[in-house]
Amino acid sequence: MSAPTSPEPKVAVVIGVGPGLGMSVAHRFGREGYAVALVSRSDTRHADYVASLAAAGIEAGSYVADVRDTEQLGSVLDAVAERYGHIDVVYYGPGALDLDARPKSITETDSADVRDAMSWMYPAVDVVNKVLPGMVERGGGALVFAGGLSAVVPMPALGALAVSSAALRNYALTLNAALADQKIYVGNLVIGGLIERGDIHGFVTAHPERFGNLGDRTLDPDEIADAAWELAARRNRAEETFSVLG
Repeated sequence: MSAPTSPEPKVAVVIGVGPGLGMSVAHRFGREGYAVALVSRSDTRHADYVASLAAAGIEAGSYVADVRDTEQLGSVLDAVAERYGHIDVVYYGPGALDLDARPKSITETDSADVRDAMSWMYPAVDVVNKVLPGMVERGGGALVFAGGLSAVVPMPALGALAVSSAALRNYALTLNAALADQKIYVGNLVIGGLIERGDIHGFVTAHPERFGNLGDRTLDPDEIADAAWELAARRNRAEETFSVLG
């Protein structure tokens, strides 16, 4: 008698993975039995990421894609779907902030600045268009987006980034309403503050002469990742907010 075959794992794609929140999300879904596909602009740290997940008993693969390259991003999602046969969850959280450049204030922002900032939001639509048909066909799935506090709180200093953050949030919440009766969940994380272990956190803490002492004004990526899991699993609310900015 042949041994029973193991069921295929559920698959979570983490887009914009980094050492902070992205990896926390990967570990959180991995602990729930998901295989994890990591996607970022560079493969420089992928080997360490995959090794970290493997050490925790989590199946993982890594892929390179700049989300602003529609063809490259689509090819990666196709590769993930071909490898596993399906995609069950997508977490979308690429970082749009240039660590070496300060954004213009909203009063100085022009349409070119907004178009550039929105180049980080448009790929979210590309991702949905790519994975949603499969989720509809299978009768289930989840998408979780992550954006900044400026989506809900006026933050003039962030300029065009505030516009794109608001657009991403509105897109996520509108999708949530549109897909609620199709067993497909869409949720949004609003994040206000530096996330520990992340690249921006590392940059800021390395330059106290520019940014001062953060003290306890940081966010734990594991707590945010827990919220991402709870949103996708419980589906009882569309949004969760984390902020140390008042």
